[in-house]
Amino acid sequence: MRTDNVLRFEAMELLMQAFGAVDAERFICMVKRDTFDYTEWRRDQWNDMTIEEIHAAATEHANSQHA
Repeated sequence: MRTDNVLRFEAMELLMQAFGAVDAERFICMVKRDTFDYTEWRRDQWNDMTIEEIHAAATEHANSQHA
């Protein structure tokens, strides 16, 4: 298991690679000031999709990662 410092460093590196330094920092600021409940979001994330739609989206995502 990674230490908290290593996890923070690696996560920030990934955010900066994906979004660039400015938007990565904006994202961190949004997360810090938001009352966002990740567990609740994950529980409710797929409520408006059928299992077939979820499967199709997952398959499309997996295929795009190998292209």
